[in-house]
Amino acid sequence: MNMPESPAWGVAKTPLGWVGLTVGPRGVSRVILPQRSEALTSRALASENGDSDCRDQSAVAPWLEGLKAMLSGERVEFGDWPLDMRQATPFQRRVWQAVRRIPWGQTRTYWWVAVRIGDPRAARAIGQAMGANPLPLIVPCHRVIRTGGRLGGFGGGLEMKRRLLTLEGNEDFR
Repeated sequence: MNMPESPAWGVAKTPLGWVGLTVGPRGVSRVILPQRSEALTSRALASENGDSDCRDQSAVAPWLEGLKAMLSGERVEFGDWPLDMRQATPFQRRVWQAVRRIPWGQTRTYWWVAVRIGDPRAARAIGQAMGANPLPLIVPCHRVIRTGGRLGGFGGGLEMKRRLLTLEGNEDFR
């Protein structure tokens, strides 16, 4: 996929609602989880990008197609997508990179992520890093659950987390 020369964003309708993302020369920098309307999704991306002049559906079409496929239940691996994580702290980057390794249809605990980044006592901080994740779906924070099997938190709400896990074939959270 060719990276746009300047930040561009776009939105797409999926079975779960309207998603959107921003892509720039360094990679994807923002994903908006499914919303009820195109207007809500567009407004979020336009405000984050300073205006609506960056909207360019054709520049972001390959990435939107990947999100649409995933939200239609197709197994999509985002591991090769370049991500622009310049705004993240080094800790957040380590957490998000560990989370990117959680396979489709599987879950891991906050503790599992903490161990993977070399700090088994950081489970609470892992939750905070997940809450700051600007790249949900690509950095699949919906696959991170609490020890004991409870869902834990999710920026898109627990119902969306449940729907995403079920979409991936994980029946434990129906």
